[in-house]
Amino acid sequence: MVKENIASILAEYSFSTFEDFTFHTFGAGLIHGTYLIESGNTNYILQEFNNAVFQYPERITHNQRQVKSQGDDSLLPFILPLPILNSAQKLITEWDGKLYRLFEFVSGQTIQQITNLDQAYLAAKAYGVFAEWGKIIETDSLHECIPDFHRLDLRFATLERVSKTLKSVSKEDQEVLDFYLGQQELIKKYNQFQAVLPHRLTHNDTKINNLIFSNDLSKVEALVDLDTLMSGYLMYDFGDLVRTVACSESETSQFWDKINLQIPVFEQLLKGYWEGVRTMVTEEETRSLMLAGEVMICIMGLRFMTDHLQGNIYYKVAYPAQNFHRAKNQMLLLKSIQDAKPELEKIWKSVTQSQN
Repeated sequence: MVKENIASILAEYSFSTFEDFTFHTFGAGLIHGTYLIESGNTNYILQEFNNAVFQYPERITHNQRQVKSQGDDSLLPFILPLPILNSAQKLITEWDGKLYRLFEFVSGQTIQQITNLDQAYLAAKAYGVFAEWGKIIETDSLHECIPDFHRLDLRFATLERVSKTLKSVSKEDQEVLDFYLGQQELIKKYNQFQAVLPHRLTHNDTKINNLIFSNDLSKVEALVDLDTLMSGYLMYDFGDLVRTVACSESETSQFWDKINLQIPVFEQLLKGYWEGVRTMVTEEETRSLMLAGEVMICIMGLRFMTDHLQGNIYYKVAYPAQNFHRAKNQMLLLKSIQDAKPELEKIWKSVTQSQN
């Protein structure tokens, strides 16, 4: 991207002339190309929107407008940075056949993994506070920007269907495949919750790197990556926190004997999230938090395994077996959380009953 092209894009925003600015690539995002724009004393983020990954940009902008209009983000203890409106009062700017968005820059730092338990607590509380803040959003007004994104039952059915088309599988593949196809009890419990859980505004991608912390990591300054704002269940957001923050290894790790659930981290995640949502949750939602980690770990394992068996058509891979290794990684994490269930239930009871 050259400066003249960026200047043409910025010209679509009438709140500033952007006569004098500098820019450089920013961050390590895998989906959208991102640039830091420095203009006078104010900084902005210019993002090239990847509509190959997010195929329904109009649904995303619709949801963001609904959240902005129905909720008062000044009531949040952190910033909720949504795209700035351009001169045509649109959140997305089209230029030279591509889509762009402009955001106010939030200073601070992001982290890829926690270095102490307080960070897990702060992250979970931020997502919980966001969920409680969003309780007034009319979920019927929101669109599915990624259809059936967290539908565990449908992901399971897809793997079942794909497995029946296979002529042969390796012994190693069969072991992991059998494990996931053996999760019928988890699917049954998930379906039971589906029938009773209320729909909420959910972030749907609650990784710790979707938060901007203060420079001293003492508080959360902003909750970002708001492209997956949708109607969903609280267990989706809490479950993805457990999956991504409480695992001893990243989802690409092949240190099989080191992959396990870190129970102290789980406890801090639950304490933080519960502190955010406890004034709004139903009894069923409270119980669903106990199953949340299993649900989200299984979803990702199913998706990785299905993609592996179909020849890596969805997730990018660095080598042919990577999706299989991701699926095995999630299998080991799911085994760990299921083995730890008695201890986790004690923590769940202690947190949700003592702080009510």
